[in-house]
Amino acid sequence: MAPDASHALAVRERVQQFLNAACTGNLDLLKKIAKQLDDQGKGLSKTVADIKDANKRGALHFAAREGKTDVCKYLLEELKLDVDTQDEDGETPLLHAARQGHTETAKYLFEHGANPAIPSNLGATALHHSAGIGNIELLTYLLSKGAEVDSESDAGTPLIWAAGHGQQEVVKVLLEHHANPNAETEDNITPLLSAVAAGSLTCLDLLIQAGANANIVAGGATPLHIAADIGSTEIIKCLLKAGADSNVTDEDGQKPIQVAAARGNREAVEILFPLTSEDPSIPKWTVDGILEYMQSESGKQLEETRNLKENNAPKDKAPMKELPEVRPEIKKKAAEAKARGDEAFKQKDYLMAVDAYTQAIDFDPSDATLLSNRSLCWIRLGQAEHALADAKACRALRPDWPKACYREGAALPNAFYEGVTLDPENKELVFAFREAVEAGRKFHGTDKKRLRRYS
Repeated sequence: MAPDASHALAVRERVQQFLNAACTGNLDLLKKIAKQLDDQGKGLSKTVADIKDANKRGALHFAAREGKTDVCKYLLEELKLDVDTQDEDGETPLLHAARQGHTETAKYLFEHGANPAIPSNLGATALHHSAGIGNIELLTYLLSKGAEVDSESDAGTPLIWAAGHGQQEVVKVLLEHHANPNAETEDNITPLLSAVAAGSLTCLDLLIQAGANANIVAGGATPLHIAADIGSTEIIKCLLKAGADSNVTDEDGQKPIQVAAARGNREAVEILFPLTSEDPSIPKWTVDGILEYMQSESGKQLEETRNLKENNAPKDKAPMKELPEVRPEIKKKAAEAKARGDEAFKQKDYLMAVDAYTQAIDFDPSDATLLSNRSLCWIRLGQAEHALADAKACRALRPDWPKACYREGAALPNAFYEGVTLDPENKELVFAFREAVEAGRKFHGTDKKRLRRYS
């Protein structure tokens, strides 16, 4: 190996050791390596400030992320580093500490000049991350120091983050600090919609008590449609009590009761039946009749006809992805696997349903319904990133299908909050989120009256 290459490799190894020392809190080793790296005579402060990884994160970012307050103290008080230095994603050390729940480190950074209002490239602040992970202590501390309770981000206000992650205590605190229960993102997601998508009845209750609108529309569907699709009877009852309209149709022309019936959610159908006006397209307007029709070939054909009509209508939207040709005998096998998945879903055996839908997708990758169904199973299993991946694939196949829109709307809040919290280094997740937001803007950009979602 050439001398220059050998030296460069040695420097890279020392840089890695230096950043690892910041992560582990080994202050003695960090100081030792810093002196070794200062071989150009720039001075320790300049040398350490210039040491960054591929994401432009330096020692202060890593120390803050791991809650190593002693290392932060050395870097700020002795080396005088910039407390608000931002990495490639626009994140400050305070943001890293807040996201990981390191309250004392976050407080130390704030007390030494960190600005809690500096957002990441996605608009998120320390308050958003505190809300998302349920860190009441840091949340109340930041609010007491003047943090903006309704600060915006691409994923909404802190209240939307908290509701989307089912953080009921945080929701309560934010509402007590006069957070807007009807705040909307650019894509028109509200705290209530996030709570429904997350399946959080307690957050939903708090938001309704605070005056949240139960009839918001997103991706062509209301919260009641989404609750009916998921089959959450308690959330359905809560929404109805709050004045949700059971007769509003989604962009498929279906009422919540029809959505519930198509899913085989009998209890949801029974709850909605007395409150829903008769649909003349269904021959027998009884609980059993609605269930039978919506799960029959006629019901499926009706839905496909509505989808086809919508897709053929002149619209300034992206065309559907070109679909591969699937032979009739293979489609039959896919339908058989889908039927097994549908039955497993009704029995709440979501793992079995995922397996069956996966088999069906292997047979017929052109069927967006299969991806939509599997996405819902992943949501019920708490596998947010898998749910989002299937929802995005569904949208790629059927850009104009409203069910694909609100399936992704249900998956995205959970995937974003969970993914960023558990894997802050996952750049693919962040990029996926940005792409989803941009897709939503393009998809709904020509119709300001229709409320948007996280797509």
